[in-house]
Parts: sequence; C-alpha cells; structure tokens
Amino acid sequence: MKKLLALALSLVLVVGLFGCGAKTETPAATTAAPAAETTAAAETEAPAASATGSVYYLNFKPEADAAWQELAKTYTEQTGVKVTVVTAASGTYDDTLTAELDKAAAPTMFQAGNQGAIDAYGEWCMDMRDTDVYKEMTTDDFNLKGEDGSVLAIGYCYESFGIIVNKALLEKAGHSLDEITNFESLKAVADDIHARASELGFDAFTSAGLDGSSSWRFSGHLLNMPLFYQFRDDGVTKQPATITNKYLDNFKAIWDLYTTDSATTGAALTTATGDQAEAEFGKGEAVFYQNGTWEYSNLTGTFGMNPDDLAMIPIYCGVEGEEKAGLCSGTENCWAVNKEAAPEDIQATLDFMKWVVTSEEGTTMLAAEFGPCPFKNAKTPENVFCADANKLVADGNYSVTWAFNWTPGVDDFRAAVVDALTQYVSGTGDWAAVESAIVDGWAAQYAKNVG
Repeated sequence: MKKLLALALSLVLVVGLFGCGAKTETPAATTAAPAAETTAAAETEAPAASATGSVYYLNFKPEADAAWQELAKTYTEQTGVKVTVVTAASGTYDDTLTAELDKAAAPTMFQAGNQGAIDAYGEWCMDMRDTDVYKEMTTDDFNLKGEDGSVLAIGYCYESFGIIVNKALLEKAGHSLDEITNFESLKAVADDIHARASELGFDAFTSAGLDGSSSWRFSGHLLNMPLFYQFRDDGVTKQPATITNKYLDNFKAIWDLYTTDSATTGAALTTATGDQAEAEFGKGEAVFYQNGTWEYSNLTGTFGMNPDDLAMIPIYCGVEGEEKAGLCSGTENCWAVNKEAAPEDIQATLDFMKWVVTSEEGTTMLAAEFGPCPFKNAKTPENVFCADANKLVADGNYSVTWAFNWTPGVDDFRAAVVDALTQYVSGTGDWAAVESAIVDGWAAQYAKNVG
C-alpha cells in the first residue's frame, strides 16, 4: 500500500515542479546511491535534553547535500549530538522515504513537500505547533496541515514570482516603486511609459509571448491570481472539482495591460519566446517583466544588470485589499518530524532544527542554499528578489500561494488556455472563450484525470 501511495505522490510532485518551468528543475544527484552519513567525534558539552538522542535527516535535494553534511558536522562538534544526513539520489526520494520509514532506525526528520505527501505520510508526521522551531516562523502560509489544523510539515524556504522591475528605467521615466501599490497605480505608470515609449527609448512591459517557452508564465503563473483569490474566499483545502469565473475579470485586466503596454502586441505574441522577453528586459528595452526569483542569476550574470537596479513587486490585478499582497510564493521544501521516533530522538531533532534556523552557521547556509526562509532570524539572501519576498512577508503582507498546483490534467488544461489566449490576442476569438477554456476546461480535466 505504501508503495502505491508513494507512486501517487510522485505524480503530484511532477505537477508542482512543472509550475516553475525548466529553470527550476532539480539537478541530478552526483551519486547513484544515498550519500553516506555525516557524524562527528568531537565531545563538547551538549544540551541536556538532546545529549541522549540523535538526528537522522533524509534530505531530498542532492545539490544541497554537501552543505547539509558540513552543517551536521558543525552541530555535532558544538553539541556532541550525532546528526546523520542521508541524501536520496535525484528522482528517488519517495521510494527511499517509504523504505526508510519501514526500518527500525527510521528518519527523525524528512520532507513532506505537498498535500499529497501529507496524505501518504501524515501518520508519521508530528504536530509542530508547540515546537520551538515553529515559533521561530514569520508566516504560516507555506506550512502543511492536517484536517484538525495540526501543522504536519513546515515550509522552510520558498520560491517566488511577481513583476520584476528595472528601477533605473522606472526612475528615468519619472516614476518610483513607491507609486505602485495596486493595479490602478501599476496601470497608470505603465500607461504613461507606453505612451512615451518612443521618447524614452523603452516600453512598459516585455513581450507576453505565447510560444511554449513563455506561455507557462501566463497559463500557470498569471492564472494563479484568480485561482488564489477564489480558493481563499472558498476556504479550499484540496483540489476542487470545479472553479468559477469570479476573478477572471481581474485576470483579463492584468493580461490586457501586459499585451497593450508593450512593444509586442497582437498576433506577434503567438510566436514570442521566453528568451525574447528575458532579453528585452536584460537589455533595458522594458521596465516590467513577469517572472521569478530564479531569473536573478541570468539577469545579473548573462546580461550584467546591476542588482541595485532590480526589484520584484506583487502581481496586482485589482482585487480589493491587494495593497497588502506579497509575491506569489510556494514551496515543496517542508520539514516533518517523525512522531514514531524515540522521544529523545524527537527532542534532539527539534533542537537541531531550531539551531539551523537561529544560529549563525544555520542561517548562513539556508540563505546561501535556499534563498528566502520564513524565520525571524533569516539572513537576507544575495538574490534581491528573494530579499524582496522576505521583506514583504516580514512586513505582514499575505503571500499569494501557489493555487495552480491543484490544476488537473495540467498539460492539456494549459494548452487549451494558451490556445484561447492566442485567438484572443490575434483577434479571432473573444474573452468568453478564454473563460470557457479555464472554467469548463478545469471541470473536464478533473473528470478525466481525477474522477
């Protein structure tokens, strides 16, 4: 039974990872087998509550293995508590976790990255609400919960997307970030820049291309906006069989802004690529560019942009109260604690987790390896987009979580939405067809793929 659950979970994970596009894929593991455990022999004074226990963390990111091994070694040297880090080979985490949880010496700390993981492994997950590490969190938005409200896994880092801004061009156009607080103000600034594009030498938005290399930004990421607000209103906690058009006027408003206040409009959008949009922004041809935190290295490296000129703001679409919105943020990086472990090992694990999110060594590693982390003592990442995400959360803004992860039959659903958007921008179709592709398409894909 557990093997079947693990298989189902792996399919759920594929949908979640697809949301970020090719640039967020996890690199392949450097070894074919789980990494060897790290322990340290140093005998320093250890906290009384932890000294009799040990930690076994089953890590799922091969690219972070070396960092976790070094951190585990440091903690052992400082406390005398044995910390074992085992990293599953790329693409094998579900099978490895299923096998390891069946062992007598099971992981005390593991990944449960989405609701599918909670469905599969929730019986092992400890309620984290009364733990010290949970009390260090700045938001509950990325945590995974049981039906009774228990916190079964805590999101320790996240990725974000929004509207990337070239502040230097914005200021050259006579505007500033402080002006933009909602859709109305965003549109006013964009309209002004577009109207003066010839004079300024740049336009408001990069091309909203519907080529396959770009369209996921809109059929997935932009469509997240109406989905998020509808699901928030309806208190949705699992994949719904149907959706409505409640916020699709807001989706239309921001899409129309993208595709009119730009140098690339109409039928030309049908073949515009993701690389084209990136180059337009990187070369200073547009002020605004919808994309994510993962674009930072390309913009500052490949295009040599000055980090001081870059910022990321929320995607505003005219929803009431959006002045307090944060970036669109989500994660599959969630820690769970094995409640079936020995009490002393559970305590040792909780002590280790708190140290990771509060110590100089732990917070430095998290910022370097994972970017924005929702903890009180989190360091500011070098990636300014991640820093913007952290600041918005710290300032009390709500995170627009990744509702698109619940999309049924994601590939077919998005293809139909892109086709409808293509006809709309080309003038051969109307907005009603776009709404039908979204609302009716969701119901059809749910019936086909979920039942």
